[in-house]
Amino acid sequence: MQKILITGGAGYIGSHVTKELLKRGEYEITVVDNLSTGFLETIERVKKHYGDFEFIELDLSDWQAVAKLMQKNRFDAVIHFAAALVVPESVENPLKYYLNNTANTANLIKECVRSGVGKFIFSSTAAVYGEPASIPKTGITEEDETQPINPYGRSKLMSEQVLKDTAKAYEGFKYVVLRYFNVAGADMGGKIGQSTKNATHLIKVAAETALGKREKMYIFGDDYPTPDGTCIRDYIHVDDLSSAHLEALDYLDENESDIFNVGYGRGYSVKEVIDTMRKVSGNDFVAEIAPRRPGDPAILIANSSKLRQKTSWKPQYDDLELVCKTALEWEKRL
Repeated sequence: MQKILITGGAGYIGSHVTKELLKRGEYEITVVDNLSTGFLETIERVKKHYGDFEFIELDLSDWQAVAKLMQKNRFDAVIHFAAALVVPESVENPLKYYLNNTANTANLIKECVRSGVGKFIFSSTAAVYGEPASIPKTGITEEDETQPINPYGRSKLMSEQVLKDTAKAYEGFKYVVLRYFNVAGADMGGKIGQSTKNATHLIKVAAETALGKREKMYIFGDDYPTPDGTCIRDYIHVDDLSSAHLEALDYLDENESDIFNVGYGRGYSVKEVIDTMRKVSGNDFVAEIAPRRPGDPAILIANSSKLRQKTSWKPQYDDLELVCKTALEWEKRL
């Protein structure tokens, strides 16, 4: 039975991937999280509904504790989520992002090499592409230029480079980088979802506003070069994103390191998302226009054909109404 370490497994995406691994029943799982943005309740819900695993409260900035953990357990694979991920905050507090997202990741990779970890799945982001000069109708590919426009994107791209250089230097260490586009929705089983406090994710904020948890929400900029003036993003259901991690693990059994975009290949504007949430909730809530946020590109749409061609990944929930509905149902339970 493969031993897998999941960092940030008490968080939104990490908990959904933990759930999917448990459903397979083929792994001995250890989850670490410092609970700064993750929740002990999420860990307990995953254990109750999907199966048992070891949970350790640990901050990756405690390099000594990380070294002890890795040497003691001798994991076969690491799936690394733990990171700070709010773009405006990264502009205001870049050092937090470089220390947490890059330095701690580099140290984790070092300990993987020291303890003989063979497979590393890295949670990256479409923010590494920055503001592309033009986006083809088929979306951004992995070969497109990486020019991040905020410290969040740069901190993740630096970690990607550490992985590339490490895999070249050390035989037996392989990685898959998954560049996420916009993740949304909740567990199709309704047991877990996004519990983040003061969330900035559009679909969660819209669900909170639809249920009256917020008096109103804001549209940050309506003067972008898009059909309705608001930013366009590729929204992927969290369970589809989770299944891509299992495919990445399988991929490394027979293949060399690689980088994959994970998205649906279609985009929706902020106004379209809000209108969809209004429709599924039956509530015509208030969305006010506000100034642009620093670091927001106008359009980000994934071309995920490489992932589909090289693995068996087949998304199941490519439907904006379904994504919004699962987010709304989870928000009701919170």
